[in-house]
Amino acid sequence: MLTFAQKVAEFNQQLSDSLSIPNSFEVLNPYQNPNTLNYCTSFLNKYYNDHNKRVFVLGINPGRLGAGLTGISFTDPIHLSKVCGINNTLDKRPELSSQFIYEVIDAYGGAIPFFNQFFLSSVCPLGFTKGGKNINYYDDRELINATDSYIITAMDKQIEMGAFRQSCICLGEGANFKYLSKINARNQWFKKIYPLAHPRFILQYKRKEKHRYIQMYLDTLDQCVQQL
Repeated sequence: MLTFAQKVAEFNQQLSDSLSIPNSFEVLNPYQNPNTLNYCTSFLNKYYNDHNKRVFVLGINPGRLGAGLTGISFTDPIHLSKVCGINNTLDKRPELSSQFIYEVIDAYGGAIPFFNQFFLSSVCPLGFTKGGKNINYYDDRELINATDSYIITAMDKQIEMGAFRQSCICLGEGANFKYLSKINARNQWFKKIYPLAHPRFILQYKRKEKHRYIQMYLDTLDQCVQQL
């Protein structure tokens, strides 16, 4: 029986970037980089080498400076090294979402208790860029139409890795939550989805209220754990 770590690694390696998307966009697939795969393997073996189910915490899609580099959602190369203890040679540029998430992880008690209960991932496991800038899967009507069936198939596979299906957390209270709710209603993956403000939004527009948002995250995390 495969461990949670092995299932995630297998899922990552089988991701296809051969999507038929509008020509103006490029697919961001970090798992094509052998070094990234090695870092991911080390991370997964450290925190997910068991058969436990996790509460899924779903962002939007990988970005260039976070998961697009490390292959680990909401984890930039700095936090991968300093907090997770996975040394890497990736460009050590800070990423806003990663900064906030790891403040939440620290407030929760650290990486070990957090990853023992939760799995950070994305509604769309592949990222997109346009003109060298990050693009969300829902930013363009043609893009979301092109990725819809792919996202649903990928979510089915992610659920099979070991998702706790009583509830999940959606990071992004607007378009991401709206889209995930719509496809969840059709596919019945989770009984309840808890929306939270996206980390980037918090640090860009609500930084002075950061500690209030961290507490909101902690309260929601605890609410989900109580259902395990």
